[in-house]
Amino acid sequence: MHWRRLPPDLGPDYSEDLLSAARDIMKSDQHNTILIVGASRGLGHAMAATFLQHGWEVIGTVRDLSSHTPLHDLAKTHPLRLRLATLDIRDEAQLAALQATLPPASLDMLFVNAGTTNRDPSQTIGDVSTEEFYQVMLTNALAPMRVIERLQQAVKPQGLLGVMSSGQGSVTNNLTGQRELYRGSKAALNMFMRSFAARPSSASHPLVVMAPGWIRTELGGADAPLTIEETIPRLVNVLLDKRQRPGLEYLDYQGRTVPW
Repeated sequence: MHWRRLPPDLGPDYSEDLLSAARDIMKSDQHNTILIVGASRGLGHAMAATFLQHGWEVIGTVRDLSSHTPLHDLAKTHPLRLRLATLDIRDEAQLAALQATLPPASLDMLFVNAGTTNRDPSQTIGDVSTEEFYQVMLTNALAPMRVIERLQQAVKPQGLLGVMSSGQGSVTNNLTGQRELYRGSKAALNMFMRSFAARPSSASHPLVVMAPGWIRTELGGADAPLTIEETIPRLVNVLLDKRQRPGLEYLDYQGRTVPW
């Protein structure tokens, strides 16, 4: 497992400003830290940028540190408060390596942002290939829960643990069908989080299953009505508010409860 801070773009007067910022961080023990799994681009990248704006320290994972992503650019502008770590969420060995680098109770928040779908989302579930079913369920349901379980000890006793689900994971709200494999995978993630919340070891934690809305991303498509810029700042505020409420909630980006 590898992680690093990227160097800033150095200018003639950078050194004193950089040293001053470093001293400010070292003098304060009040900073908060979030680990965002899946932060290279899209929603995860926007979450990282927004938490940095709130003054947090951020650890963001990418699949390959050597492959340039928007998160690399963000790290150059925030060299003291943004660290990059390697993690393919489906790779158990990489997850174990990341776990080994995180001291117990070192995180104030852990958020897992993962989502994929099959090549033809219009397929009925019976037409989905076994391989695609496996890959989507692994990425959307099993792998996020492995992260939550393996990294729980790195989160402070009252720290928040959350996953990016979807409003399409709601069984109650599924009145139109469609996107059957994606819906099923997110519903599975929601159920796994409810089981996790029922364990005594989870009692002190605020837990969130987040429905971000239909957003214009690579997964959401160009026809989505919402933009990253209008949703993610509100989503982050919902997470910050949720820190005061232990227990599991299924929320949208406006803080409204989504029916299970």
